[in-house]
Amino acid sequence: MARYSDDELKRLVHQGFIVESEDEMTPAYKKALITQLTVQGDTELMSAPAYFRVARDAPSTNTMVSATAIIQDELGHANIAYRLLEDLGVSREYLLYEREPHQFKNPYGFDQPLENWAELVVANGFFDRAGITLLGDIHRNTSYGPLKRALVKVDLEENFHLRHGEVWMRRLAQAGGECREMLQRAVDWMFPTGVEWFGMPDTLKRHSDQLEFKLKGMSNDQLRQAWLNAVVPLCEELGLEIPAHWDPVQKRAILDYEYPCEFDEREKRWLFDEPITWERAFERWRRRGPMNEIYVESIRKSRAWL
Repeated sequence: MARYSDDELKRLVHQGFIVESEDEMTPAYKKALITQLTVQGDTELMSAPAYFRVARDAPSTNTMVSATAIIQDELGHANIAYRLLEDLGVSREYLLYEREPHQFKNPYGFDQPLENWAELVVANGFFDRAGITLLGDIHRNTSYGPLKRALVKVDLEENFHLRHGEVWMRRLAQAGGECREMLQRAVDWMFPTGVEWFGMPDTLKRHSDQLEFKLKGMSNDQLRQAWLNAVVPLCEELGLEIPAHWDPVQKRAILDYEYPCEFDEREKRWLFDEPITWERAFERWRRRGPMNEIYVESIRKSRAWL
């Protein structure tokens, strides 16, 4: 029997109580925490094959080492989330090897093929920025002690990934010519992908347990806005075209299109003149993208060597 009721635990965590073990959780708290950790672990895990696919396109040995270090970090971050899930009774064997590929809970962006160095560094600049936005909020606010402590290491390493991406975005932008064109093409599809990264808007969220149990501090829309407020000024600084702008009066980034909208997976192109419902967007996420099975299988191949 749980030590607290849901209402009691919600009140306690908002007063600063830190949950350290399962016997201090209610079933609802545990369920919300498992969902959060599964998304975290799956996102970190699936970034590894996505990045590995194009790390071989690195322009030098030094940059190959940097890309490989990022991949190693991402696998380590996934291991942290899965290890915490094991403490909650969730089998790592099941998580890695027994789920169907479409059951993985990583964002839709890591179901897409990354195809060149420009796309890798924009993924670092945009997608790792999304990761820092999400995990930084969890680190500051989570009521689950083991996760708060684990995220100290994760936060430092994710900041390295972000710096790597932003430094290289600047280099490609300044290089001009074909390098700048490749960068712009990557930004064209990856910026709207980042907008979708934070899920459905607050008005359509069916569950609020992660906020009510203080597993995180910011809502989906607040997280999305924080990401936009970081990414839009960077793109404007680099002269990159994006469907958004910085509003100096409101002191916030503003989108210039109605989202969500249709996405052409074959061309990796967003159709801004074809807005869709969030229900349609959710169906697309649930259907997964073209690399879903390929990336999952690339992770599972290592099992043959164990």
